[in-house]
Amino acid sequence: MPIQQGKAVEKGDFSSALTNALKSVSSTQNNATELQRQVQLDNPTVSIEETMVAMQKAQIGFQATLQVRNKLVQAYSDIMNMSV
Repeated sequence: MPIQQGKAVEKGDFSSALTNALKSVSSTQNNATELQRQVQLDNPTVSIEETMVAMQKAQIGFQATLQVRNKLVQAYSDIMNMSV
């Protein structure tokens, strides 16, 4: 039985998948920042709970992105240090 693959994997375009992931993390962070601003301005339509959840989502996304970056840098370093 074949394994189902996502669109980015099917296309084989790693840079596109990475770019989309970074844009998604950036969008999440921008959303959290805007919600924080609205809470500070005492906007009654924005709850503190909603803002805290958005901030946590942004933090988790950023940490995941940072870990992926660290793994990519480590892989690059390992490849560069291989003897030919």
